[in-house]
Amino acid sequence: MASAIFSDCSSSATARVFTFNKIRTGIFHLRQSSAIVSCRPRNPSFGVLSTQRRSSYSTAVAMSLNTETSVKVIDGKAVAKQIKDEIKIEVLKMKDAIGVVPGLAVILVGDRKDSATYVRNKKKACEAVGITSYEICLPEDSTEEDVLKHIADYNENSKVHGILIQLPLPRHMDEARILNAVSIDKDVDGFHPLNIGLLAKRDREPFFVSCTPKGCIELLHRYGITIKGKRAVIIGRSNIVGLPVSLLLQREDATITIVHSRTENPEEIVRQADIIVSAAGKANMVRGSWIKPGAVIIDVGINPIDDPESPRGYRLVGDVCYDEACKVASAITPVPGGVGPMTIAMLLSNTLSSAKRALKFE
Repeated sequence: MASAIFSDCSSSATARVFTFNKIRTGIFHLRQSSAIVSCRPRNPSFGVLSTQRRSSYSTAVAMSLNTETSVKVIDGKAVAKQIKDEIKIEVLKMKDAIGVVPGLAVILVGDRKDSATYVRNKKKACEAVGITSYEICLPEDSTEEDVLKHIADYNENSKVHGILIQLPLPRHMDEARILNAVSIDKDVDGFHPLNIGLLAKRDREPFFVSCTPKGCIELLHRYGITIKGKRAVIIGRSNIVGLPVSLLLQREDATITIVHSRTENPEEIVRQADIIVSAAGKANMVRGSWIKPGAVIIDVGINPIDDPESPRGYRLVGDVCYDEACKVASAITPVPGGVGPMTIAMLLSNTLSSAKRALKFE
């Protein structure tokens, strides 16, 4: 049956690291400042680029148009670069004004190569924008108490404004217990249950929104894609992407439907969508026949498929069959180069937002 042809990204352990099934993506969360204006006036914590800088960015957007078809390619790599440039400027302003820069702490347990690579990339990104990075690498056989002790230390450290626990954790550890130990006002990954709960309430604002979902919405904003009143279908219901994306789209006044592994006739539901966000982790699952003409596609999936012509023997594709979707959609994120590059940039901007809030710096 068609309803059983994909699996949800339901575990943060599989969705948080590059395992050739998925890649963690990012999110932008800057508080309003002199160089940044809110993309939604009623919600200043969901910041975007200034009007002036967004205007300069329009040239890059225009250059992303696909010359072979009418589809607009949503260039996440260019957006991520612009955000990092903005962050660097804001960090310099903070340093010049009060002599303090944001700090991001990462705790890595075990010796997974993919996790270690991701941590190294975070460190390089911090250095590039002027954020101080702190790193704790613990052996695989560490106890939960070892990890909790370091979290407690970072919670109390005024120089640390964001704490990230690199997932997956070793199997003997209680992931929920460890993630919940991170102070809510330093939870730059947005995984604390209080942050998720605040996101779910219409009249409240979370300290942070988890990175991938906010990145998806930010791409829609930056490309001027209307969300209000549109029908959005989210494929996948994970705590990492599917659920938070659905909540964010509701905040934007979209009508949302979630398709998951138990959904009957998912292609019929997807075909009604004006906006499709796919985070199922199944290569080329969404075919061109699933897509309504003119729909906008945000493809979070990243999956390996065999490719003898590639030096690596494989290449990465999304959940959406790109070649077919390009002939039907009005805009689409490529894989790679779409949602993926937003990951660390959004994490950095969450850290900057946290520092500004803690230091009361505007």
